[in-house]
Amino acid sequence: MSMDSSAFPLVWMRFTQEPGHDHHKDFAEFEANLKRGEPFVLLSDSVPAEDHEHSPEEKKRTALWMKKHKAELRRLVLAMILIEPSSAKRLGFKPFAAVFPKFWGYPLLLAASREQAMEMARELLPADAKPSP
Repeated sequence: MSMDSSAFPLVWMRFTQEPGHDHHKDFAEFEANLKRGEPFVLLSDSVPAEDHEHSPEEKKRTALWMKKHKAELRRLVLAMILIEPSSAKRLGFKPFAAVFPKFWGYPLLLAASREQAMEMARELLPADAKPSP
């Protein structure tokens, strides 16, 4: 995953699994957003590859990072909004979305379009944190 925080409090996330990808940098970017101390929404128009398996090291690193930042994640990340135009695929994500908050500490919401995702994000953000259109 990589993050684009240039439109904070809207943070765009891209899931990437190419060889040599620096996952430490990903977590550093995520941590930098948490250190702002302001609520934000994650948005993504890319989904993780279905065949991607995390290595035991990746799983351990993620679990340790999550444990360290659990309170901040619950308080500051209002939601992850995944854009998926296919209604069938959105339906397929619903079971995953139901268990997602138990691990990450914030909800996974599904949107059919970028426009719908942006509207959902604006509704989630406090009035004083809303980005301009």
